[in-house]
Amino acid sequence: MLSRVLNMFRVADLRNKIIFTLAMIGLYRLGSFIPAPGVDIEAVQDLRDQANTGGILGYIQLFSGGALTQFAIFALGIMPYITSSIIMQILGVVIPKIEQWQQQGAVGQRKITQWTRYLTISIAVVQSTSFAFLFHNGGLVGSVDLLPKFSAWTVFVVVLTLTSGTALLMWMGELITQRGIGNGMSLLIFTSVVSTLPAQGTLVQAENGNLALIALIAVAVMLLVAIVFVEQGQRRIPVQFAKRVVGRRMYGGQSTYIPLKVNQSGVIPIIFASSVLYLPNLIAVALPDDGWGGSVQRWVDNNLANPAAITYLVFFGLLIVGFAYFYTAISFDPAKQADTIRKQGGFIPGIRPGPQTERYLARILSRITFPGAMFIAGVALIPSILINQTLETGTGGGGGAGGFAFGGISLLIASGVALETMKQIDSQLMMRNYEGFLK
Repeated sequence: MLSRVLNMFRVADLRNKIIFTLAMIGLYRLGSFIPAPGVDIEAVQDLRDQANTGGILGYIQLFSGGALTQFAIFALGIMPYITSSIIMQILGVVIPKIEQWQQQGAVGQRKITQWTRYLTISIAVVQSTSFAFLFHNGGLVGSVDLLPKFSAWTVFVVVLTLTSGTALLMWMGELITQRGIGNGMSLLIFTSVVSTLPAQGTLVQAENGNLALIALIAVAVMLLVAIVFVEQGQRRIPVQFAKRVVGRRMYGGQSTYIPLKVNQSGVIPIIFASSVLYLPNLIAVALPDDGWGGSVQRWVDNNLANPAAITYLVFFGLLIVGFAYFYTAISFDPAKQADTIRKQGGFIPGIRPGPQTERYLARILSRITFPGAMFIAGVALIPSILINQTLETGTGGGGGAGGFAFGGISLLIASGVALETMKQIDSQLMMRNYEGFLK
């Protein structure tokens, strides 16, 4: 392992990329602790304590790397960009113009990226305005008021600061992708998730003892091994290309394969399902506390905000499976793939080109999507059930935010990003003949 790390720093170009990436991540972590103007610093500690009990604050804190509980300039994190990217992918299915951009190569990709940026800023403005009002009137944090000097100017400054922080993070992520190593946006999410582990581990140890922490780490390691095993799993569909003569040269006659991953959709279904599941929580906190509003709030708190509730587990699991099928259908189109194979003069052995190839690919994709969807649903639910049954953290059950930090959502994101980054480093070293790194 040490020789691998040394090989990474022996190449000047690769070393500069790694150092640049680490510097950007360091700036991101620094900005996560600089509070926005007008924030009551004493109330920040109360906000952090309530986030540690879990609930919607614990979930949002996971993807902001703790910046939300600081109400820092990077409080929104990179999630507005991720949300806008997902929306643009979905719109590509229903809007012909965006679908046309997707087929135009680099030119179309620049247009999609530009509109994704515009949508990111719009989402950041809406979210920052909502958080400014919710953190003032106690909608999310009870009696805690983070903006005591509440006025139109204060709201404007907070919204401007948080939106600018999101725009800066988006720029930093693109810089990492261009000049660093790995996907910048994914690495920022990876940093947010991993940065919460030490604090949550300390919290679990303080409330439950060393034995509980050791058991939690052991379960997390076993879960990590299972995630890596499934993430690397593929169904390879062989493709044979016929020989053809162009001028005096003969082309084709090669064999390759289409790699269909078992978990084709990655962590996107969990993010989608979590966003949908916590939408009723955001609506409930805006309702009146008495009458029918109070009844709705109590039902949401007991069923949709409680990870131990049967309604929560069933609804969350069904959403994950449904979104897994939905996103897989968006990311891999059997009709387009079959048409591409036919145009390139290829065929799947034993399957005729055209509609039969399309039906064959659709059938294989459906078969491998089901176990992949069930796996990510199990990864998201089973650790939460174990943590809720065995740990008690703070005033809330189930390990609080620690349930998120050591849960399957965090490990799935962290392992996926780490594997993808290591693949890019491997490819960089292979081009420079560092075979020892791969042994």
